[in-house]
Amino acid sequence: MAIRLYNTFSGKKETFKPINPPEVKLYQCGPTVYAEAHIGNLRTYIANDILRRALEYDGFRVNQVMNITDVDDKMIKRSREEKTNLKEIASKYEKVFLSDMEALNILRPASLLRATENIEEMIRLIEKLIKIGAAYKSANGIYFDISKSDNYGRLAKLKIKNSAVSRILKDEYDKENPRDFALWKFRAEEDGEVFFDAPFGAGRPGWHIECSAMAMDALGETLDIHTGGHDLIFPHHTNEIAQSEAATGKTFSRYWLHTGFVNMENDKMSKSLGNVITLSDVVKRNFHPLAFRYLALTLHYRTPMRFSWEALEASQTALLKLVRHFTEFQSESNGGKINNEYAKNFKEFLNDDLDTPRALALAWRLIKDGNVSDSDKIATLLDFDRVLGFNLEKLAEEFKKTIELIPEEIKSLVEEREKARKEKNFKKSDELRKKIEEQGYEIEDELAGFKIKRNKF
Repeated sequence: MAIRLYNTFSGKKETFKPINPPEVKLYQCGPTVYAEAHIGNLRTYIANDILRRALEYDGFRVNQVMNITDVDDKMIKRSREEKTNLKEIASKYEKVFLSDMEALNILRPASLLRATENIEEMIRLIEKLIKIGAAYKSANGIYFDISKSDNYGRLAKLKIKNSAVSRILKDEYDKENPRDFALWKFRAEEDGEVFFDAPFGAGRPGWHIECSAMAMDALGETLDIHTGGHDLIFPHHTNEIAQSEAATGKTFSRYWLHTGFVNMENDKMSKSLGNVITLSDVVKRNFHPLAFRYLALTLHYRTPMRFSWEALEASQTALLKLVRHFTEFQSESNGGKINNEYAKNFKEFLNDDLDTPRALALAWRLIKDGNVSDSDKIATLLDFDRVLGFNLEKLAEEFKKTIELIPEEIKSLVEEREKARKEKNFKKSDELRKKIEEQGYEIEDELAGFKIKRNKF
């Protein structure tokens, strides 16, 4: 079964056909490294990871490229606030980002391209746009003339003749025509030493030109897939299309995939709104990073996520149960085979626009299926894990270690609870059970005694 993906450009699911199979040229918008990525950003990177894994599961060879924006207004502002240079800011937050990627078991892209290391490619693209009359010089920078773009705004379903759109199209730079956008910002006093020499004037690139230049230099003038969060459809991806296609006369990307927002109560999660949650916040609350990956996979990637700590707690509980079952199957199995029927259904769900909720539900159906041997369950779950990306074998090892090392404090609480139960002091017994659970363990009472189980990683 061929994989079908929802193409934002057409507004419908389409059968995916790369330009030069089995190669897939995949470009994803990466972070601006001026602060920690929040879990709304990270949800998009998880979705991109699932896309890559699903394509590879189908036999494609994915050339995945991600940019790192390490120069822009926000970064300059942060460097002033922290009284350090731009390079140190970029290095600091890039390391945090890559650490988050590793914690979430997100595969590293084949290429990570930093904007500051690709300035020459941006300058060449801007020069070409000036030469063909699609860009012009103003007092404070070089701007793209959107009247030179055929069907400008089609990705975002914009009607640019509407006066309201003119107001929307204003970005962070001043210009003569509010509809046009910056390709290059000339050096200003507040920029300090953050500037690059160019034939048309010293300065720094606009955000949109960075991605176009790096994507086309790494992958060619037409990409197979371009991905990002829903918030990038306009203006970022809209402007990427305009400048790239004006320069080449070719389709910039054949498929566009966008991930839904992560919302907090009534607002989307956003650094500008100050309502962000980072992965370090998640870990500080004693959640395993992969609990958030599990939560992300319980929703279709295009569906907005309403985040709550309760939902994350439920996902961590579910992931822990999954690991428990996997561990129990391991102890009984002596090698098995992938169950063909389950593998067929798994691929069918993934190939239907990356339907991870159904794929997860299938994993649970497999776990409970009494007609499949434990050894075959292990083999099949490991096959699923190639795409789901939980790294079940590693999690199982972590789980075994926590079970083997039950702290003396917990053992004492358990003994105290057993004494209270025998004395029929059920109020005290319940209080002690709650205290044990708060420490990450749970007790299962049985006729012959009890079992202590870990309820957190």
